[in-house]
Amino acid sequence: MMTKQPLAGLLVLDFSTLLPGPLAALMLAEAGAEVIKIERPGGEDMRRFPPMIDGESAAFALLNRGKKILTLDLKNEADRAQLQPLLARADILIEQFRPGVMARLGLGYDDVRAINPRLIYCSISGYGQTGPRAGEAGHDVNYIGATGLLDLQPGPIERPVLPPLLAGDIGGGSFPAMINILLALRARDQSGRGTFIDIAMTDTMFTFAWYALAQGAGGRFPKPGELSVVGGSPRYRLYPTKDGKIVACGALEQKFWLAFAAAIELGDEFVDDRRDPKATGDAVAALIVARTADDWRPVFARADCCTTIVTPLQDAIRDPHFVERGLFAHKIETASGKTIGALPVPIDPQFRVK
Repeated sequence: MMTKQPLAGLLVLDFSTLLPGPLAALMLAEAGAEVIKIERPGGEDMRRFPPMIDGESAAFALLNRGKKILTLDLKNEADRAQLQPLLARADILIEQFRPGVMARLGLGYDDVRAINPRLIYCSISGYGQTGPRAGEAGHDVNYIGATGLLDLQPGPIERPVLPPLLAGDIGGGSFPAMINILLALRARDQSGRGTFIDIAMTDTMFTFAWYALAQGAGGRFPKPGELSVVGGSPRYRLYPTKDGKIVACGALEQKFWLAFAAAIELGDEFVDDRRDPKATGDAVAALIVARTADDWRPVFARADCCTTIVTPLQDAIRDPHFVERGLFAHKIETASGKTIGALPVPIDPQFRVK
């Protein structure tokens, strides 16, 4: 068991707002780093995101646990002067303004490197620091839309489907920032020098499109809803039950598909789904919708066929498996003294602040 967190002794200056940068800084804090969040007077926008608990945003509390807050007007020279001693001793700086903003404030990488050549300076933006779209405004839906990822969604054109996760913000911003900051720390151990990291949230969206890119390399890019893992195959699809719940079928491999087909008593003429995928999918859907989720639950458990009942979040957080693994063991005390669960982050418990 570790007695000291691996990032203890490191100072992080977090100039970011909303989700991508604050989550990256949270993970650094959870691993022991001292994080000072630089906020404008009045606080960042996330402070006003509902729900509010005695006047405090629960979303802000989740993303900023364990950080110190320093309120500064970065357009004010006297306030910027307060940053100088912090910049001189900081190890990591995270910012999330549009490209060029920090430089105009005298806080760009070249400005700060002159003060502290060991600093690891991480800029997170939608489209990166360079390129024709660098200054373009955007949010998660724009990033997945601009990179071909959203075009793979299975919904019909009159009812397109948004994924229930912020892949651009977290998968394209927070996680790549964390990964590259840790790589930069390792590189600094070897060279003694810091570096500049340019994180473009759109870049990693092409990583998420890996299978579609593989299809394209084979000569044909998939059309919307055609990719097997977005509903193009009856083996990997969501099927409604009789009581309005959903069966999540992920029986891609042949052994799981055969086990699934046997479990639901799929007709022999539909088991070979290569012959007529639509007919097979329709047949599966008709069988699943004829019974309730509680009817199907033990059937799929016995079959062990990569098929489960979709669980509402309020039930998932009480699942004995996740509880036993300690995902919700950490707590936050709000400004009013109330206690709420801390955000689970992918930091191994031995490295995480208790």
